[in-house]
Amino acid sequence: MKAIVTTRPLPALEPDSLIEIERPRPKASGRDLLVRVEAVAINPVDTKVRASVANVDGVILGWDAAGVVEEVGPDVTGFQRGDEVYYAGDITRPGSNAEYQLVDERITARKPRTLSFADAAAYPLVTITAWEALYERLGIDRHGADAGKSLLIIGGAGGVGSMAIQLARLAGLAVIATASRQASRDWVLSLGATHVVNHGEFLAGQLAKIGFPEVDFIANFNNTDFYWGVMAEVIKPLGKIVGIVETASPVDLELLKAKSATFAWEFMFTRSKFQTPDMGAQGRLLEETAGLIDIGRIKSIVGERLEGISADNLRKAHQRAESGALVGKLVLGGWA
Repeated sequence: MKAIVTTRPLPALEPDSLIEIERPRPKASGRDLLVRVEAVAINPVDTKVRASVANVDGVILGWDAAGVVEEVGPDVTGFQRGDEVYYAGDITRPGSNAEYQLVDERITARKPRTLSFADAAAYPLVTITAWEALYERLGIDRHGADAGKSLLIIGGAGGVGSMAIQLARLAGLAVIATASRQASRDWVLSLGATHVVNHGEFLAGQLAKIGFPEVDFIANFNNTDFYWGVMAEVIKPLGKIVGIVETASPVDLELLKAKSATFAWEFMFTRSKFQTPDMGAQGRLLEETAGLIDIGRIKSIVGERLEGISADNLRKAHQRAESGALVGKLVLGGWA
C-alpha cells in the first residue's frame, strides 16, 4: 500500500519532509478495523510530530480520516465490512496518511451519511477535543442546565474552536470567541459566536466593554503561557479553565487560588493511549455528532481543500497549518 511518512525533522517545504513509500497492508486483529482511507484532514499535532520525529523507517502521520471498513478483527462487534466510518485514531499507532489503517472500533463511528468522505474527515479530532474540553473537563451540561452562562474561547477560528463554538451554543451558553482578522471574525460569527474580541489586543478591557468583566468558563485552544495571566484575571470565582496547548515553562497556579478556580488539561489521545475502560465514549460521541450533522445542527468546519492525498499535497497542507492563517479545517480527499 501507499504510505506517506516522515523520517527526520525538516521544514514542510523541504521535499524530503514527507515522502511516499510502499508498506505492507496491515491485517485486522482483536477489536481493530482495517479501513481503506478515502480522505484525511490536517491538525497541529501533524506538524508538531513531523517537526520532532527521527525514525529512519518512517512514521506515518495523520489523525483524522474517513473511509470504508475492509476487514474486521475477530473481537469486533459494532462494525462490518463496507461500513463508512470516520475517526481520529491513536497517536501511539501508525496514522491515516496511508491507503489502509488499523483503528480500534471503540474510537470509531459511522460517518455522517449526508457528508462526503472529505467533509467527514474534518470533524473527528476537533470534535472529540471540543466535546471532552467543554462537557467533561469544564463540566458544562450539554442538555442546557448551564444555559446563559458565559464561555470565552481563545482561538475561535481554528478547528477545535470551530467545533467548540457550536457545541457550546447547543448547550445554550453565551460564547465570546477571539479572532483578529476580518475573515476569522466572520467565520466565528457564522458558527454562532455571540461576541468576538481581538486576541491581539487587551482582552480584559474588551470583555468588560461588552458586558463580561468576568466569565464562567474559559477554553484556551491557543497559547497557554501567553494567556495565563489574563485568564486568571477574567475567570469568575469558582470558574473553570481548560487548555490543550502544552506550556513552554511552568505557569503560576497561585493566580487561581483566591478564586478557587479550576484548570484542567484536555488531550484527546489520553483514552486510546492508556486504553481507559471508557475509551468507547469517543466512538459514541462521534456517533452522536454525526446525527447532529445530518439534521443540520452542526455546520461545516471545512475552510480549505486539496484534491488528492499525496506527499506533495500533504507538504502544502502542513505549510498552511503552520502559517497561522488557516481558518477551520483543511481536508484532502481521494488518492492522487
